[in-house]
Amino acid sequence: MTNWKTGGELHQQRRVAENYGVDAERYDRTRPRYPDALVNRVMRSCPGAELLDVGAGTGIEARQFQAAGCSVLGVEPDARMAEFARTRGTEVEVARFEEWDPAGRRFDGVISGQAWHWVDPVAGAAKAASVLRPGGRLAAFWNVFEPPAQVREAFREVYVEVVPDALATRAYSMPAPPPNTSPLLTKAIDGIRAAGVFGEPEQWQFEWDYAYSKDEWLDQLPTQGDHAQFAPEKLDRVLERVGAVIDAMGGSFTMKYTAVVVSATLPTS
Repeated sequence: MTNWKTGGELHQQRRVAENYGVDAERYDRTRPRYPDALVNRVMRSCPGAELLDVGAGTGIEARQFQAAGCSVLGVEPDARMAEFARTRGTEVEVARFEEWDPAGRRFDGVISGQAWHWVDPVAGAAKAASVLRPGGRLAAFWNVFEPPAQVREAFREVYVEVVPDALATRAYSMPAPPPNTSPLLTKAIDGIRAAGVFGEPEQWQFEWDYAYSKDEWLDQLPTQGDHAQFAPEKLDRVLERVGAVIDAMGGSFTMKYTAVVVSATLPTS
């Protein structure tokens, strides 16, 4: 999940994203999916069912759209993630989106799950417009998580003690803004407007919950933010301390998610 609270020019820090492929199987196994309502809303808003998935990763959202009846081509800069996606049935080409050659191909929709913040917001929007058919739609979406207050505070104490300079530490230490006010959304919207080719961007939200066992949450943690850059002994310590926190709460906790979408349509003429 993204460093939602702090924003920043994340497309200039892609080395963080490019660490995720170290354990692509874990990433695919543990990362949250997207609510069916989001998938259906995006599909209904596109003029057809041919989609391009930017930052396709291991193919999580691509498979959801494929299961709903779409054909999906992925673009992913990490060859390890792309290879994993191929083994699960998604065609993926290895490239950074801004540099990717579409070879004349056009799509009904450009989607991006948990990845658009790694793309230059203006160049990415312009590139999306160039590969969309008239009336096509760009839809970038993220899962924003918000733990219960007591869980947030307990996690914050762990990170402050073990990795005080980490992105996660700053995120847990800042008040949680409403999901629709995130700097990531603002940058995406500003980029779409600056590209000057789309209609006015829209924002959609879909709320959902997930009850995590201790093992499930600890399995996912190494795939979050800059965790893969922690020194091994610090990551082990974070996992140990966070596990103890969850044990003290009965071995599980419920995470509130909001799936947020920034979307815009290319004019038909």
